[in-house]
This record gives sequence, C-alpha cells and structure tokens, in this order.
Amino acid sequence: MSHGNSPPSDRPSVGRTLQQARLAAKLTVEEVSATTRVRVPIIQSIEQDDFSRCGGDVYARGHIRTLARAVGIDPAELIEQFNAERGTAPVTVPTAPVFEAERIRPEPRRPNWTAAMMAAIVAVVGFVAFTVFSGDDKETGTVAEDTTNGGPQAEETTGPEPEEEPGKPVGDTGQQPEPTPTDSAVAGVPADKVTVKVEANGRSWISVKDQNGQQLFEGELNSGDSETFTADEQIDLVTGNAGAIELYVNGKHIDDVGGAGEVQRLSFTKGDPEEG
Repeated sequence: MSHGNSPPSDRPSVGRTLQQARLAAKLTVEEVSATTRVRVPIIQSIEQDDFSRCGGDVYARGHIRTLARAVGIDPAELIEQFNAERGTAPVTVPTAPVFEAERIRPEPRRPNWTAAMMAAIVAVVGFVAFTVFSGDDKETGTVAEDTTNGGPQAEETTGPEPEEEPGKPVGDTGQQPEPTPTDSAVAGVPADKVTVKVEANGRSWISVKDQNGQQLFEGELNSGDSETFTADEQIDLVTGNAGAIELYVNGKHIDDVGGAGEVQRLSFTKGDPEEG
C-alpha cells in the first residue's frame, strides 16, 4: 500500500536515521538508554523500524523525539517522516506525560522495616535499663543510710520476732506515736523490771538484747514506728542512726541519745536510766 506523501525511496527510514546518527555520535545503545531512560530492547526495535514495542503511535512519537535529541538530530523531521511512513496524523494530546510511563523508572523504595524494628527494640531496652538502674540507685541509697559509720544492713540482719512475756506485749507497732511524748506516756512501767521504749523520728537500724544476750529485736525502724522492750535485769541497745530515735527508759526520757548517723551502744538497768 502506498501513500501520496511517502518519502523518497533513497531517504533512510526513521529507525535507520536514528541508528546512523547514534553511530556518528559514537554512542552505544546502552549509553543512549542510560541518557534517555528508554529501555535497550525498545531502542533496538525502533532502529529496526519495529515500533510494536512502543505500545502505539503516540508512544512511538515520544520515543522518536527523545532518541533524536539524544543523538543530536532534529526530531521534527523524523516525526513528519514517521507520520508519512505510517500514514497517520499526529494526535493532539500531550505526549510527554504519556511517554513518561514507558521510561525506565527506579524501583520504589520500600520501608526499611528492619531499621524501624531495631530502633524500637533499642528504645524498649533503654527504657527498661533506665528503670532498673533507677531502682538500684534508690535501693543503694537506702542501704547507705542504714550502714552509716559501720552500721549493719537491715536486709541481711533481720532477726527473730520479739518474744513476749505472759500478759505483756513486746511492742506496739500498730499504734501511732504521740506528737510530743511526756513521762506520762510511759507511766505505769513495772518497777521490778527494765523497760525501754524506742520511738523513731527517722530511719534507724536497732538491735536489742537482754542481760543473757537473748535477742529481743533486730531490724529497721522507720519514722513513726515505736517499740517497747522489757527485761528482768538489763537491756543492751545498739542503734545505727542515734539521731533518728527517742528513748524512754523506766519512764524517763533520755535527752541525748546521739547525733545523726552515729552508732551508739547503750545499756540500761532497773531504776534511774544510766548509759552503759
């Protein structure tokens, strides 16, 4: 089938013209593909005047323009020749956006889930470590306070529960301490025994033994705690923080037990309180 506007027979075809121009520019098909982002198989087909890979005349014109510019020739003449050879008129639609669909596009970047998971794990581990170390610091601070000046650790030295004499409770830990204790607070203590009442206005470790060395109490008192101890002849008291306790011995208040953080060893017998 012939057309009235067919080019002269001595004029090279569109594909042949593009190939000759590429060779004259000393460019390989791969170099033109890298420049234009048109795939190599499509360039090779166009140079053989096979436009079936382009997906239609509209796409073919877009490829011809791109390749012509890449090899340094005027695309307008080639488009006119292509229309004459194909016997089609150009469609008045924007070809550049349509042609972009046939170009080589890079692979879309996928989300880096591995990096995101690692970041989440690091955040969780950091939070847990911070919580653990913060708790350790608080516990360490508690032990340091309890062991000032060589005082023993309450966690390691918890002794047996205080013994009770018939009809006489050893302590009254369930009772609230009186705001301002007086001698009347311990009135009625038995005159034939030794009675020591310990009230804590801070944290202090104490150890209490009777005249036979029997352990009456060993442990930690916190602010507001109160304990009362009774023995037949003598009570020996050791405190790890003397400034944090108030003592009442045989109904009498002991004015000066010791300073904050001081370890005091005291002994009391029947009658007026005396420090041992």
